[in-house]
Amino acid sequence: MTEEVDYYEILEISRDADKSEIKRAYRKMAKKYHPDKNDGDKEAEHMFKLCNEAYQVLSDDEKRAIYDRYGKAGLEGQMGSAGGFGGFDDLSSIFEEMFGFSGGSRAKRAKERDKYPLDLGIEMEITFEEAVFGCEKTIDYTFKTSCKSCKGTGAKDGKLEPCRTCDGQGQVYLRQGFMTFSQTCPDCHGEGMKIAQKCSECKGKGYIEEKSSITIDIPKGIDTGNRLRVAGAGNISKHGRRGDLYVTFRVQEDKHFVRNGNDVYIEIPVFFTQAVMGDTLTIPSLRGELELKLDIGTRDKQQFVFKGEGVEDVHGHGKGDLIAQIKITYPKSLNSEQKELLQKLQDSFGVEESKPHESFLESAIDKVKSWFK
Repeated sequence: MTEEVDYYEILEISRDADKSEIKRAYRKMAKKYHPDKNDGDKEAEHMFKLCNEAYQVLSDDEKRAIYDRYGKAGLEGQMGSAGGFGGFDDLSSIFEEMFGFSGGSRAKRAKERDKYPLDLGIEMEITFEEAVFGCEKTIDYTFKTSCKSCKGTGAKDGKLEPCRTCDGQGQVYLRQGFMTFSQTCPDCHGEGMKIAQKCSECKGKGYIEEKSSITIDIPKGIDTGNRLRVAGAGNISKHGRRGDLYVTFRVQEDKHFVRNGNDVYIEIPVFFTQAVMGDTLTIPSLRGELELKLDIGTRDKQQFVFKGEGVEDVHGHGKGDLIAQIKITYPKSLNSEQKELLQKLQDSFGVEESKPHESFLESAIDKVKSWFK
């Protein structure tokens, strides 16, 4: 579920701010809300995340253009990973400038850095009925917490050693002709430090997994792909900060109703005589029964719309519609009496009305014959 935020308001800038203004504003807000300066303040921690998110979007011309036109919803699918946004090299340089990181402190940073993201995502399947009317669900899940034995490093007694491949630089250099290229060290993955001996407690992972359960309220109108954020229920860092849990929903299909956004479709089988003569039917809806009045000569696949009888919008913006679509059915076999009655009925309409194909086919045949004269 997309959180409604305004990135420009988060950074306290105007919508026409240039990149230098965006960068200055980000530095100011990041300093203000940084967790190291707001120990235990969950609201400050959340604002710090939003500041990072806002900077990653507004500092990228392409992402900013999408956001300005479609809002945060337009960026869905690009926000799941760090690599999706870009701009992290710039963020790193800002943090180095703000908090005094330098190339000579790789060992310290390797020890300080968590080996997993703090935010945690899981998927939950719910029934069609639960999605339409909302419900309360208990989730059993597993989260990560830093290994106390190795202080989250994955190394026995927390001891790391410089990577021999890159000599502790985190980068390796390749020469091609007169050009030199650098890339992240494949052995230490840019850390510059490696585990000397694996921690026996966590097997070198730097974290252990714990089981937990939490009860959440699922709002009415939730749909497949929607996300619900549970603050402070994610993974735990080595400094005790905890990320958020994001629950992504998958809604089961229903036997009778088909959902499209907030609208719901139902197929109503109608015998051909009912369609010809018109009839009044009682049909099911999400909240009870409705009366469907068929027109005389109702067509196959004709739709009847019941306003406000669909799914309640998850954001509280009213309800969708129920659309009843007609499926005309015909007898699979006829006895002699039924054939005779139908023949009499057909004859009673006269040739022109009961056999409209004859004049059409005669005209078409004459046209085709003229092609070969």
